[in-house]
Amino acid sequence: MESEHQPKLSPVRAFQVLHGCNPDPEESYTSLSEYHDYEPSLEFDDSELIQTSGLAPLPPELLDIPDDLLERSASDGTIEENFEEELARAPEVYAEIASSLDDSFSELNGTGLVEVVGDDEVGRRIIVVSACRLPPSKDLHPDKLLRYLMFTLDKYVEQDYSVVYFHCGLTSKNKPPLSWLWKAYKAFDRKYKKNLKALYLVHPTNFIRIVWQMLKPAISVKFGRKMMYVNYLHELQQYLNLDKLCIPDAVLEFDKLLLSKNPRAAETAKQSQEPEEKPPVNEKASSSLSPPPTQQFGVSLAFIKENNADMVGSIPPLVRQCVEFLSQPDALETEGIFRRSANMAMIKELQRLCNRGEPVRFRNDPHLAAVLLKTFLRDLEEPLMTFDLYEEILKFQTWSNRDKPRQVKILILERLPLDNYKLLKYIIQFLWKVQDRSCLNRMTTNNLAVVFGPNLAWPPNGQMSLQAIAPINAFTDFLLENQESIFII
Repeated sequence: MESEHQPKLSPVRAFQVLHGCNPDPEESYTSLSEYHDYEPSLEFDDSELIQTSGLAPLPPELLDIPDDLLERSASDGTIEENFEEELARAPEVYAEIASSLDDSFSELNGTGLVEVVGDDEVGRRIIVVSACRLPPSKDLHPDKLLRYLMFTLDKYVEQDYSVVYFHCGLTSKNKPPLSWLWKAYKAFDRKYKKNLKALYLVHPTNFIRIVWQMLKPAISVKFGRKMMYVNYLHELQQYLNLDKLCIPDAVLEFDKLLLSKNPRAAETAKQSQEPEEKPPVNEKASSSLSPPPTQQFGVSLAFIKENNADMVGSIPPLVRQCVEFLSQPDALETEGIFRRSANMAMIKELQRLCNRGEPVRFRNDPHLAAVLLKTFLRDLEEPLMTFDLYEEILKFQTWSNRDKPRQVKILILERLPLDNYKLLKYIIQFLWKVQDRSCLNRMTTNNLAVVFGPNLAWPPNGQMSLQAIAPINAFTDFLLENQESIFII
């Protein structure tokens, strides 16, 4: 019998002992209390720490920021990367959070603090966090903020994703305490970290870099490679399409302020915008007005049909090629298919070949075909579900279970254009085959809906709010679950 005086082990350590695992060498960092003394007061002047060794240079204008625009931050949102794979069980704090998922987040949902804005060029979901939209700390308990972040991320962390964090606007009035960082560090376990591909930290202050240096011994090198400082918005343009990021006005104004303090950076920003603002030089006007007839990406279904007389059943050639390749048993049973990203250079090359009408080869890589299919849908001039149906789809969750089958059939069978209907049917029936192998590929109808929903419907302005994603995903899930009764012709 176990001695009553035997010291009680923590859940993580008990798991390690039970399974013969070596303790994580970073388990020695059981507290950040030694760092608490360094949390700045409102009068903190980080000029005292500018000489700290190992810090990357910071533009001068970021060191001279008006107090009314941006105060120093005590949190950089870092998370650790190197938990052992067998530690599938989350820390105790995660269990607390999981049991509270039914909490109401209505006051946060309306703030725009967290936005999910579709996929990037290689199929990774983009999640935007804006510090300027954090409510005052007196109105929001830090634990509820943590629950909200986890509740939101839970829907997307099973696929590759990137995070954009706009630091502008985090002040002494709305920043969580430094002790909150430790709780978040423990709560965001491997489940959240393994598929995070990039963390873009926009407009960092010098203090963020100092905190990063202090926490570096507890943060793995692997995670460190995922984090990128972005001093100006035009630097972010090389990685992401800024038009889709729902950038707050406060961030745009702050970026202008920084550029006004650095003429060289302002000139670079201007040059980065010129290719989009100026028409091509020394090219015939006709070449800039219409794409070549072989174009597949970024055009309408009508254009593709008009220029592909041999197209079978209103299915674009590229879509058919992707689906036929992915329908092979080896591809169909690939774990995480449609949730993994692919090599950006390869995807760009395949797009160029396709747009020139040349043969496309997937090099026996199912992820290339999967990302290319999602990219095709996302790049259509108009979403497959059309702009006209967007507002109706957003009402899906307000319909009663009794009315949903009839309402969905009206949208799909009566209001969707015939070519759109045929392509949607083709894709949904293929995805049903994918979910039929979910025991191997881990892609249930719910997972597929999360991946494909935002690629089938989006608003005319292209910027989808977090509140819109839930009904769109639910609508897509309903299509998959009921495809046999919906697609009858």
